[in-house]
Amino acid sequence: MLQDIRKNVQGTAAKIVVGLIVISFAFFGIESILVGGGGNEIAEVNGDPIFPQQLQQALNTQKRRLISMMGDNFDPTLLDDDVLGPQALEALINRQLLMQAADEMGLVISDTEIGALVGNMEQFQVDGVFSPEIYKSVLSSAGYTPAFFKQSLAEDMLMGQLRSGIAGSEFVTAAELELNTQVIAEQRDLRYFSIQRENYSNLSQITDAQIEAYYNEHQDYFRTPESVDLDYLELTLDDFREPVDENAVLEAYELAKMDLQFQSQNRVSHILFETDADGDIDQRIAQAQERLSNGESFAEVAQALSDDVGSSDRGGDLGYTSGDTFPEPMEEAIAQLEPGVVSAPVETDAGIHLILVTERKDGETASLEDMQDELRESIQAEEARIALLRTVESLRDLSFNAEDLAYPAKELGLTVEKANAVTRTINEGIFSNSVLLEAAFSEDVLEAGNNSEVIEFADNRFVVMSVRNHNQPQVKPLAGIRDEVIAVVAEETARAAVVAQASQALKQLRAGVSLEQLAEAQGYDLQLELGADRRNTAVPPEALRRVFELPSPAADELSADFVMMPNGDVVVVELLKVNTGDYTSLPAIEQAQLQQILSQEFGGLIDAEYQNGLRARADITIL
Repeated sequence: MLQDIRKNVQGTAAKIVVGLIVISFAFFGIESILVGGGGNEIAEVNGDPIFPQQLQQALNTQKRRLISMMGDNFDPTLLDDDVLGPQALEALINRQLLMQAADEMGLVISDTEIGALVGNMEQFQVDGVFSPEIYKSVLSSAGYTPAFFKQSLAEDMLMGQLRSGIAGSEFVTAAELELNTQVIAEQRDLRYFSIQRENYSNLSQITDAQIEAYYNEHQDYFRTPESVDLDYLELTLDDFREPVDENAVLEAYELAKMDLQFQSQNRVSHILFETDADGDIDQRIAQAQERLSNGESFAEVAQALSDDVGSSDRGGDLGYTSGDTFPEPMEEAIAQLEPGVVSAPVETDAGIHLILVTERKDGETASLEDMQDELRESIQAEEARIALLRTVESLRDLSFNAEDLAYPAKELGLTVEKANAVTRTINEGIFSNSVLLEAAFSEDVLEAGNNSEVIEFADNRFVVMSVRNHNQPQVKPLAGIRDEVIAVVAEETARAAVVAQASQALKQLRAGVSLEQLAEAQGYDLQLELGADRRNTAVPPEALRRVFELPSPAADELSADFVMMPNGDVVVVELLKVNTGDYTSLPAIEQAQLQQILSQEFGGLIDAEYQNGLRARADITIL
């Protein structure tokens, strides 16, 4: 398990996350992941400060979300603090206002609730069971400490409790239900027929004069897209793979035998006494030791007394360790303990522990034959990665100072690849990545004529580009696109004819001719739909939408229109009758659904208004 965790944090995205965390440490120290702390505040909300560390944590969290959402195609410009900073600060201010409101109302979240929620989170479980190792690894890779994570979780739960209470205070009245039902459940009677575009499509009627006139008047339609001809160098890990010395495989095997997956594993339980918890810690430790000496099981005492809410419900069980899962003082005590023996108090940064080794597994060493392929691949990949990164560093220096890519390619023994007619919207090959297109059409590369930066991708791939030619849009010769122009002219001519026919039909309807008479005279297929609601699937959606826009027909007055469909057909529709919706006539399940929808909408509105009210009454200073 721990080996899998180690492998999973080797990707580029994970390295970026770790890099962000390291940067925050460098500027702010360990307090950069804690709420509050030293430093000058950047804002005050009703006298409560917001510190730079909080903003940095919010920025880091937002950046991790963006990286996770965009994957390998993430745009580094979206991680600019100048762009994300104001949004993050606004979110912190709103959060502070809600927390202040929750505090004024006396809302609280118990440690038991937090522990139960953490224990049930799937991302911290293995085979449905909470895993302390996964819990710590996930939090660590995300830049959180367990204490800060639980504090943030408690705040989120408090805000959720507050907002649910505010939204829940709103209710939907019978009058509101009836009024909304009149619109939502409204039904309409209609009849319609379609005029087919294909009946007016006749390519043989398109003259040379029409073709040339349309071509001359719409030359912007027939221009080639702007494009560039590119030279580029692409470096991948596979380009640097070399045969592996068998002696290196043997050395790696000897080292691997000492790796975690081959060492003895101890299953550990503990009882944690946090030093900042209420009560005399020495007295609490003595109480636990007395209950253990009186024969009470370790699991029972842990469940009753341990401050570790994540493990106390499981009798203090922390899972397995191979020697580096827990803080060093704990691991030293575990290594010296015999299974079934409770340790003396052991102090770590988390508090003081009583530790019990419940099971010990001796490690089994895999044979060289079993491991040699994996080791050879690992060694080859690592050596290739080193060679790749060295070459990339040289490429960065060479390409930065070179006029094009010929000299860097010659110096490094690389081959310049060519890509012609690359447009801003191409989505194939290496240019399916938007970052490359943005670089190719950037001011620095396209207009200034410089080589691009060496662009890194997640799969140990690097690309640098230069523009060889900039191809401006040009009007295509008519001879080469004559068939395309004919098709466009024919389509527009057919659509115009269909619209003219529909306009004539509408004119006749208003003159007193019935829809039945028109349909019969022209051979159209007349359709009748009674009680059509907004979810009706029998009527074409564009026609249905227009029907619900038409006014209710008054006595001896026509309510009709026509609408063009995406395929060029035109539907002539007549509204016959409007039946307003009636809440009491709805099935019980639809009544419940409507009430739920309106409750959610009204709850969202009152939540937004409540937050706006907090903001309007607050004393907010941004320093």
